[in-house]
Amino acid sequence: MIRWTFALLCLVSAAAHADIKEPAPPRAPGPTATGTPAVAYQGLGADSVSPAEVARYAAPPLPREASARIEAMLDVRGAPAGVLTARGDRMFFTSALTGSNQVWRQDGPMAFPVQLTGGADRTSVVGLTPDDSFVVVSRDVGGQENPGLYLLDPRGGALRRIIHAPKVQAALQFISDDSKTLYFRANDRDPGSYALYRYELATGATELVFDTPGLWSIDDHRDGTWLLTKDLGNTQVEVYEYDVARKQLTPVIGQGEAEDHDVRYGARPGQILVRTNKRGDFQRVYSLQRGVLTPISTDIPFDVVEFGIDQARRRIYLQVNERGYQRVSVFDARTLRPLPLPALPAADSVSLAGVSRSGRFVQLQLDGSRLPPTAYTLDWQTRKLRAWRTPMAPEIDVASFAQATLESYPARDGTPIPMFVRRPARCDAPCPVIVDFHGGPESQTRPGFAPQAQLYVDAGFVYVQPNVRGSSGYGKAWLHADDGPKRLAVVTDIEDAARFIRASWAKDGKPPRIGVLGSSYGGYSVLMAMTYFAGAFDAGVQTVGISNLVTFLTNTAPYRRILRISEYGDPVQDKDALVHLSPLTHVARIKAPLLSIQGVNDPRVPVGEALQITRELTRRAIPGGLILFPDEGHGVTRRENQVLAIGHALAFFEKHLRGR
Repeated sequence: MIRWTFALLCLVSAAAHADIKEPAPPRAPGPTATGTPAVAYQGLGADSVSPAEVARYAAPPLPREASARIEAMLDVRGAPAGVLTARGDRMFFTSALTGSNQVWRQDGPMAFPVQLTGGADRTSVVGLTPDDSFVVVSRDVGGQENPGLYLLDPRGGALRRIIHAPKVQAALQFISDDSKTLYFRANDRDPGSYALYRYELATGATELVFDTPGLWSIDDHRDGTWLLTKDLGNTQVEVYEYDVARKQLTPVIGQGEAEDHDVRYGARPGQILVRTNKRGDFQRVYSLQRGVLTPISTDIPFDVVEFGIDQARRRIYLQVNERGYQRVSVFDARTLRPLPLPALPAADSVSLAGVSRSGRFVQLQLDGSRLPPTAYTLDWQTRKLRAWRTPMAPEIDVASFAQATLESYPARDGTPIPMFVRRPARCDAPCPVIVDFHGGPESQTRPGFAPQAQLYVDAGFVYVQPNVRGSSGYGKAWLHADDGPKRLAVVTDIEDAARFIRASWAKDGKPPRIGVLGSSYGGYSVLMAMTYFAGAFDAGVQTVGISNLVTFLTNTAPYRRILRISEYGDPVQDKDALVHLSPLTHVARIKAPLLSIQGVNDPRVPVGEALQITRELTRRAIPGGLILFPDEGHGVTRRENQVLAIGHALAFFEKHLRGR
């Protein structure tokens, strides 16, 4: 395996120009006493930032020797699942082999794949008609998260537009059994609401069929009836049945509650399968009949994070999260008895990756610290398990990757906080440490394959990924521990990670230097670590993080505002807590260098969040800076931009944690 050398690290550090340098922007007013900038920004996306500022914060190039190692690691690719034809003889899948997600066709296991879509815009396969006559694909431009829907001939050729309009999100809901009609949702009538449409494949005619206000999705359908879910928050869902012919909406479960629900029709007449934590601390799957919930999954102290049933209603699949490790179990849909899976290759985790409409095929994805994600297709008729593609790791030995170990650190109230740790084989003790906080916050770090984490390990850093309170996978109480003003009581999990590492991982009385890294909510965690908990960490790199919860909720996309208020708090009722929990309120405390990375087109965390914190740091002469990517949204997805983002982050930590 290729290893970072001292000379190469010096090249990377040199690329950072002793931090990202830019002409000083005009002096901006500081925060007011309430923490809200005296002149707050407005809007989001490219319209909210001037071309001059985008150019000012462009990423400097990296030396070729520095970028080559990152490019090599980005060439390590798994073999994920796809969409199978009815006979299981052909697969359509999404891959970023060209540098951005595109759609590919594979005419049999281990056959050479054929690229069907191209260009720079992210394009993904989202469906296949039952008669295999059309592939349905989704295409997003510039990371704006306003994807359109298209039809694609399986043989290739030009895309046929179903819907794609500026500032409109469209998503496939389902395709009819006769392959003549598909249904999609779109927020074209109201940016904060999803209407449901019918599209006729033969004529291209589109008809509005449901426009009741709300963030609606069709979870399942049967005999002219839909199971609709209405999102009130990321983990607050109401369920309804909708009679399409009568246009009648009937409540099923979740009304007037603040609970999570995921639903499918079962095999029995009148049966609805429900995944929910309504009855306890952990997500379980129930059979709902005549208003009575009867558990299917066993009562275990782990969440069922995913479940599915084929449209033939033959088998139910459950994916259980056991402290971050994934396990899959199968049940007969009619008898609810467990069904054995055949022996699977060794892996840290097994995840549900797809179920065919007929129920004959199920795709299971295996991965681990040293195993790139690999999907296997199980044919229930033959009981054979086959991989369609093999992972690729050119010039890289994945067997030498660091194994993620499950450890914990104590919060100040004594609560053990789980964390996955990857350690280098050797380094100059005490090894410098990178603490990477995940996004969400209703998400979870899992001990899977992580090439970017390995880049830090290869450079001699211990790589730590905590699952602080507010993460998913550890029960309802853990998930909701940080909702709204309650975040004040548990945000200290961020500082406690640094306290533990300094005290416990010291060598000969010398504590390690610690960097903090994160994206999205993880980026917010970085900003809190560097301001609210100033002095806890020695350097930070944040990507698309929130610097002010009030300005974020004011300017984020309308649909996001609805989903985020339940997590962060109401901008009116909870304003005092939001202000206190905003990094910008405490920016005067910052002591250590901070680098920010942001996509200009981000519809979730507006670019203004990065600009306002950067201006405050510039006023205070804090080392660091800002990188803006004009062709990215919420995160960095294009290959060339990933190289720059990773390279500058590594260089930044090398400089400020090692002084190189």
